[in-house]
Amino acid sequence: MKVLTVVSHPRKNSLTFAVAERFEQGLKDAGHESEIVDLHGIGFDPVLREADEPDWSKIEQKYSPEVEREIARMKKHDALAYIFPLWWYSMPAMLRGYIEKVWNYGFAYGTSKLHHERVLWLTLAGATAKDLEKRSYDKMIEHYQNVGLANYAGIMNSKVAYLYDTLSPNPKHIQSLLDQAYQYGYNYAKF
Repeated sequence: MKVLTVVSHPRKNSLTFAVAERFEQGLKDAGHESEIVDLHGIGFDPVLREADEPDWSKIEQKYSPEVEREIARMKKHDALAYIFPLWWYSMPAMLRGYIEKVWNYGFAYGTSKLHHERVLWLTLAGATAKDLEKRSYDKMIEHYQNVGLANYAGIMNSKVAYLYDTLSPNPKHIQSLLDQAYQYGYNYAKF
């Protein structure tokens, strides 16, 4: 399987990028092909401008060169993974802007749907599982990403996976998070 992994974090030396590296190693060890896209590294502009605003009156639509490039990249892959920190119980604005612009009308919804077999939303949470269960934040996040995004865009096999307590000062805990990331990559085709 060819997996496109999109990473959203402003710092390359973050736990988010360490998780992405371990995830990718798991994918490769399981025999998958992988491409990592660093949204900050490529200078992606998350602001929706007029060139990328969907026009429902057109059957086919051309978007900005940046968006067309990312659509072409997505078309080369069978499956998707998004790795990001949980900020304000959601994805960072950079990733949200990427999805709004690239998962656009005529490609991800409307006259066409995404062709990808599956998507994994690997979410790094500073909170514990108990904290996210309080007020059903975990269910809200899962519903939004699995149903509101993936299912709406045609991907029926969608999973939100959490790496909890990412702010822990305990090196053993951080290593366990990296081990979990590797397992998510290695077992990617099994969820």
